[in-house]
Amino acid sequence: MTTQQALDDGRLRDRTAGWVVTLVITALAFVLRFHNLGEPHALMFDETYYAKDAWGILQSGYERQWVDDANDMILDGDLSGMKEQAAYIVHPPVGKLLIAVGEAMFGMNPFGWRFMALIFGTLLVFFTTRMARRLSRSTLVGAVAGLLLTFDGLAFIMSRIALLDIFQATFAVAGVAALVTDRDWFRHRLADHLRARGLPDLDGAFGPLLLWRPWRLAGGLMLALSVSVKWNSVFLIAVFGLVAVAWDLGARRLAGAGRSRWWSLLIDAPMAFVNLVVLAVPVYLASWFRWFTTDGGYYRDWGRDNPDDPVVQRFGEALGALWHYHVEMYRFHTGDGMMVDATHSYEAHPAGWLFLARPIAIYAVNDIEAGTDGCDAVGTTCVSIVNGIGTPLLWWGAALAIGAALVWWLVGRDWRFGVPLLAIAATYLPWFRYAGRPLFFFYAIMIVPFSATLLAMALGKLLGPARHPHRRLRAMLVGIAVALIILNFAFFYPILTGEVISRPAWLMRMWLGNAWI
Repeated sequence: MTTQQALDDGRLRDRTAGWVVTLVITALAFVLRFHNLGEPHALMFDETYYAKDAWGILQSGYERQWVDDANDMILDGDLSGMKEQAAYIVHPPVGKLLIAVGEAMFGMNPFGWRFMALIFGTLLVFFTTRMARRLSRSTLVGAVAGLLLTFDGLAFIMSRIALLDIFQATFAVAGVAALVTDRDWFRHRLADHLRARGLPDLDGAFGPLLLWRPWRLAGGLMLALSVSVKWNSVFLIAVFGLVAVAWDLGARRLAGAGRSRWWSLLIDAPMAFVNLVVLAVPVYLASWFRWFTTDGGYYRDWGRDNPDDPVVQRFGEALGALWHYHVEMYRFHTGDGMMVDATHSYEAHPAGWLFLARPIAIYAVNDIEAGTDGCDAVGTTCVSIVNGIGTPLLWWGAALAIGAALVWWLVGRDWRFGVPLLAIAATYLPWFRYAGRPLFFFYAIMIVPFSATLLAMALGKLLGPARHPHRRLRAMLVGIAVALIILNFAFFYPILTGEVISRPAWLMRMWLGNAWI
């Protein structure tokens, strides 16, 4: 293989087919998630915070407090329970701003506050399909990854509830996907440079500067928005900032730059820092624009009331107040505000997340009597449950794929498996630092797009090349695996959507017994 051919890797020739497959799977995910989006007619779990916070931002530019019985009032169509006082919040605004878009379009009701979660949950499937296709160099593998995520229980639920995490995950996957595209884009520009000059390689020269990197800029913007939903996406920026620098060095080495490739640390790396780190600062500050343009936001007047504070003196009242707010939010997340010694019946240690050791009940109505609310049970009662749980066969298969991917990456030196592995590490391992406080399984929505991608790539390995002598048998095995995951999702569907089912039917789906109840 020539240098140009090696640099040209990733120029996929089936663009039309790739887009058709991606859009069909994305449409399937949308339809599946859209059905009965407004049910249950309730403020499920932390919707009690974020749906109301979003409405406050929509009405006045900042989150506001509500009366104690506001939930019942809202569900009855009475929105008079919102107070004038600002509410104390501990997450950046972007997720709530997006929820507010749905409320502005459809009103302060379950469909309205869940609509943008539906849109972003669908986009999560889209970006995962595209990322997996580019990583694997296979439209088929990309399609498998998209289908797996479409039929994952946790991704499904998080697309139908007004929490922040689906927005964070979608921006994160979009950012990683853009950076992977930038890797290919950079190598292709180097190949084009050699081809245009009739050179076999750079022969020790550094090569073109290529400072304008549109895909890297897009990746930086997406990751900045992910941080602007929840802070812990900053670990993705740190990890993939280093990865981007390593990719540039590797590309110039492959192109034949020799020792000159090390100039990349002084030329390419600073631009990567600008695109991935410096850009994040104005994007993050811009996400607070509604807070900046109000007088009633929480801590909004702190800078004016504390003119001697050194941050206020240096950066002004507004930025000084925002800095103080962030100091308090950080203390909340890392100190007594998070009730470090507290317990919760559905807390889940991150060590068990990949194996679904402790899902979470998001909504539950127990002991529905036969003949009421659609309960047709005989000799027992019914329940209406929304369980925050992934599709078990998918998650357990993905856990095995993670182990195999470590071998393919570290021993087989296949960089493609390193991307989702590093993304999983950046979104998963930091939680172990906080394992002493209550953590919940639904945080793992940041993991599943990457673990589903690894499982799809592992199935692609099993499938093998088109001319493999046992291709038909292998294709059958891969098809059976995907079909079993889809059927497993269908089996759990009633407890993902709050359907009224008999208590024995619910218990039949509690595969790990009390650990899941």
